Amino acid sequence: MSKQRMLQFVDVARDMPEKRDASIRNEDFHEIYAEYAREKAAEQAARCSQCGVPYCQSHCPLHNNIPDWLKLTAEGRLQEAYELSQSTNTFTEVCGRICPQDRLCEGNCVIEQSGHGTVTIGAIEKYLTDMAWEQGWVKPIVAPQERAESVAIIGAGPGGMAAADALRRQGVQVTVYDRYDRAGGLMTYGIPGFKLEKDVVMKRVDQQIEGGVEFVLNCNVGEDLSFEAIRGKHDAVLIATGVYKSRDLQAPGVGAEGVVRAIDYLTVSNKKSFGDEVEEFDNGELNAAGKRVVVIGGGDTAMDCVRTAVRQGATSVKCLYRRDRENMPGSQREVQNAEEEGVEFVWLTAPKGFTGDSIEGVMVQKMRLGAPDASGRRAPEVIEGADYVEGADLVIMALGFEPEDLPKLWGVDGLEVTRWGTVKADFRTHATSLEGVYAAGDIVRGASLVVWAIRDGREAADSILEYLNAPTVMAAE
Repeated sequence: MSKQRMLQFVDVARDMPEKRDASIRNEDFHEIYAEYAREKAAEQAARCSQCGVPYCQSHCPLHNNIPDWLKLTAEGRLQEAYELSQSTNTFTEVCGRICPQDRLCEGNCVIEQSGHGTVTIGAIEKYLTDMAWEQGWVKPIVAPQERAESVAIIGAGPGGMAAADALRRQGVQVTVYDRYDRAGGLMTYGIPGFKLEKDVVMKRVDQQIEGGVEFVLNCNVGEDLSFEAIRGKHDAVLIATGVYKSRDLQAPGVGAEGVVRAIDYLTVSNKKSFGDEVEEFDNGELNAAGKRVVVIGGGDTAMDCVRTAVRQGATSVKCLYRRDRENMPGSQREVQNAEEEGVEFVWLTAPKGFTGDSIEGVMVQKMRLGAPDASGRRAPEVIEGADYVEGADLVIMALGFEPEDLPKLWGVDGLEVTRWGTVKADFRTHATSLEGVYAAGDIVRGASLVVWAIRDGREAADSILEYLNAPTVMAAE
């Protein structure tokens, strides 16, 4: 019997994997953290206190059984640890890399609250899954028995792929439709390689293809194929499109050449990482090389943009955010990484307009924090007479995302949406107003985290299976 090696947090300090020096990592798009060695992973896992009420687990959207797989890791039972982590999470290697653990599992770790430094849950999760791929512990998708029913999934992001995985494992025929030329959604084209290297995502895509999932790519629903045609071809449909419409800023000069959307900028950069020829990058339009870059926004997308601009060779990178550091929505870990890499944060500032037909500068208003707004956060107020112009050659708008108008875009009647434009779906079953049509992920909850999309996709798959298993003809009374 393996010796229990837990509760080491008093004697063993928190120790993250080694981070590559900023002067080196600024030159490429590889991930910035090294891997744990086997002994180091076991040592850090052994810091877990095995508390009676595991707040790490309850604050994980997937309710991953974190204490148990930490214990198995500490005991050297790595394959069992991986299999336990995989039982509740379709993409453990993705969550280990990009989840904001400081706001979820690690931020609620009991020993963190007692001042000993949280267990490095994300780094251990990443280590376990990378080891599983190396050792062949990641099993192919094999259905116990094939079924005749087919399900269409619109959107090949984390929610859609999580549902596809769950449905294929039950033998359902699955076709995933996506507008892009590669599957993965924002995991592929929205998140830079220094946070999530693309071979990590492509391995899961390949696993699903080999497991029988059919991907129909470069397919714009409503243009290349109607929603009704998809619905007529399949027994059920899952809408998992995510939210891709960028929030606009109403300000003078916003249409100037050189003021671009974050999603366009990041997509082009990620396409180049695949080795694609991308005209908008090659002609300099969406390339930060040699430019003064200003990014507007304070979320994780803004952090992705500033760190990408540094790697593309920008002469300077500044991030404008209307609140202060303590009130920004992005991960504090990401802010620290960006600062190490040379990004300058200009807190309590907001754009008032833009100068030049081809962007020359941002008219900036200085702000102060006033009384709390409806959300409880202190609302920013303009400081009159403190405006100035920040010189810029490229301005990237990272103000968040909104849902597209799917009923109009797809020409479909009866698909109910909320006043925010998200698809209205039952929060338990994910069923929409249309018979046999379900919705999951950001298109329902608004722009959110990958881990929530995974949870929604898995739950929606369970509901779809119940729907497919229900008798279609009721016995006559």
